[in-house]
Amino acid sequence: MKKLLSRVRAAVDKFDMIADGASVAVGVSGGKDSLALLRLLCELRRFYPNKFTVTALTADPCFFGQESDFFDVTRMCEELGVEHIIRRTTLYDIIFEQRREKNPCALCAKMRRGILHNMAKEAGCDTVALGHHSDDAAETVLMNLFCGGTFGCFSPKSYLSRKELNLIRPLIFCDETQVASFVERYELPVVKSRCPADGNTERAKVRAIMEGLKKEYPDIKAKLFNAAMGAKDQIIS
Repeated sequence: MKKLLSRVRAAVDKFDMIADGASVAVGVSGGKDSLALLRLLCELRRFYPNKFTVTALTADPCFFGQESDFFDVTRMCEELGVEHIIRRTTLYDIIFEQRREKNPCALCAKMRRGILHNMAKEAGCDTVALGHHSDDAAETVLMNLFCGGTFGCFSPKSYLSRKELNLIRPLIFCDETQVASFVERYELPVVKSRCPADGNTERAKVRAIMEGLKKEYPDIKAKLFNAAMGAKDQIIS
């Protein structure tokens, strides 16, 4: 807990992610990253100098027309003293049934972000926290290169002027292995994805390429991450 929490605090401090009095909405999909983020932010709020509140928001895609079971996630939120707001959506129907998208991930992500931002505003939150970690950042660099011909990555912190929301990624200094170990150790209630595209996405392909590159260049992920962050000195290694 301490090691991962120290990395979260380092990111929050470095990028000034959480202002005093902030109301933080954590996007909780039920996956390991979002659950770890929720648990860690709840721990951080106990002692962080800037006082803030936490709310958990879930946009259920309702895969195959069925509501997902978030009972254990809601129970975890209750134990943490966090409100868990779930919105059932028609994302699956729109993307997979009506539009029959061949590459559904981009549209799904865009629509889910829009729903999440609206939910945050309705809940009275001024900040949205997402569970992207350093592996996601490095993979995004490669995805942008391979698919868009550009070099870049998402920002640790950004401001959505149209929604008047701060968007933060407090796990940016954490790697996927650390997050997975944390989730396993604390037995967080991961909800298995029922997405038809799960495991067959551009990100999954890039992840496989990254694993191949690591055999020849063990520090490739750290180099991509640090380059994307524009770091003069190494942020992660």
